[in-house]
Amino acid sequence: MANKRNVTVRMKADLEYEARNPQGNVVNIDMYDPEHKQAQSPMDLLLSALGGCASVDAVLMMKKKRREIVDFYVEAEGIRNDGVPAFYTDIELKFVLVSPDATPGEFAKVVALSVDKYCSVASSLKSTITYKSEVRRPE
Repeated sequence: MANKRNVTVRMKADLEYEARNPQGNVVNIDMYDPEHKQAQSPMDLLLSALGGCASVDAVLMMKKKRREIVDFYVEAEGIRNDGVPAFYTDIELKFVLVSPDATPGEFAKVVALSVDKYCSVASSLKSTITYKSEVRRPE
């Protein structure tokens, strides 16, 4: 049986949405221009999800190697198509580890494993998407 996840995305205003999982965790989403932005856009969230997913495995693998982590972050940059839809044509992840005892070579291997093998979000970007629709009448 497949391991299913789900969220419900509900409109709050024309350009504002709220995504909620069954546990009640909420992520606010908006499509406002940068000067009015209060939350991440769906495309920002995709980069955040990718960076977050790859981070978890990279950090856990470095800790398994008993490396000290003073700081760790991922800078995610996406280049978007000029047309509609404005999908990402390229995504670059820059992993930065501040550690007194890690080596560049071992960290590069960990990053590659994290992104190419273990990150569910990266693998999901290659998945098939299906959809259906329905119209309900007000009660």
